[in-house]
Amino acid sequence: ILNKASWERGFAHGNVYKTEFIDLSAKIKVAQDTFIFGKTLNNEHLKDKLDDDGLPPIGAVLNYGDPFYSYINPSTGEDFVVYYKNKESCVVDNIKICSNDLGIGKFKEVCITMRVPRNPTIGDKFASRHGQKGILSRLWPSEDMPFTESGMVPDILFNPHGFPSRMTIGMLVESMAGKSAALHGLCHDATPFTFSEENSALEYFGEMLKEAGYNYYGTERLYSGISGVELEADIFIGVVYYQRLRHMVSDKFQVRTTGARDKLTNQPVGGRNIQGGIRFGEMERDALLAHGTSFLLHDRLFNCSDRSEAHVCVKCGSLLSPILEKPPPTWSSMRNRKTYCLICNRADSIDVISVPYVFRYFVAELASMNINVKLSVQ
Repeated sequence: ILNKASWERGFAHGNVYKTEFIDLSAKIKVAQDTFIFGKTLNNEHLKDKLDDDGLPPIGAVLNYGDPFYSYINPSTGEDFVVYYKNKESCVVDNIKICSNDLGIGKFKEVCITMRVPRNPTIGDKFASRHGQKGILSRLWPSEDMPFTESGMVPDILFNPHGFPSRMTIGMLVESMAGKSAALHGLCHDATPFTFSEENSALEYFGEMLKEAGYNYYGTERLYSGISGVELEADIFIGVVYYQRLRHMVSDKFQVRTTGARDKLTNQPVGGRNIQGGIRFGEMERDALLAHGTSFLLHDRLFNCSDRSEAHVCVKCGSLLSPILEKPPPTWSSMRNRKTYCLICNRADSIDVISVPYVFRYFVAELASMNINVKLSVQ
């Protein structure tokens, strides 16, 4: 849990840097063409967005759909504009012009570095230096946070159940060391050979806390921010070096309603970059089976996956033999073509059933290995 007031003051704010390398020589399709960065003077749309060299000014904010860079064909005077396609806004941090070792190469390669400012959001990952990783689950208002006798409000509330199994005692020692260092204005020696069994770290830091008027074990009494009543438990409070990790919700969230499907299986594609879904696997299926949610199971694995209608011969049970009649000589009778079974050579035994498309694909695969599949259709 993070203190919302600390968050508003910039606690754990960070930037993600993204670099895009643009090589104009890779865009040449005809051998006679040449491209250089730049823009035509009569293009009013680019006037305020791009500099004369066709690149965005440093410090410019790029939003989705803004011109990213432009290049021209000197021989024809034709200009091409590439637009910024990312949904997340960014700031142009720096632009490097690439050339050969002598610095006499043409203006054809640039390296644009973009800065994406990121405030911590719910789901972002944090960790101390002792492997105590966790995610931000709540931004709690400062007035509702517990506070000490001196009125100090913590920045982070940490769940104590993460300690017994992981045994990260170093974090507790660091908390005491950081607290004592802040009280006495010292820099502690944190090398592994400073303390021994006879001269333990806990005793040393405990005595320093005691000298400053704090509890020997690093605990304090906190008061409820909601009721103002003193909490009965002794709560461990101190100074710990906390870091924000690169795993952020903004890079990982994935959502899909309808979209692209696989050409072979006709099922929804997977993958965040192509607006795909997350696979509903065997274990998820078993969970729904255990709960008896048959309608939901049918919806996920059939209706929203690869439902398809197929012709089947009721008499011989074949999915592959029903085909359309040969086209008639006149177009007027095209609409009356019937589906008939190649094996039985009759049209009155054909019925339409709903099956997963991947089952039809599987039947065709088995047929290629001389294995016949018969369906019992009532």
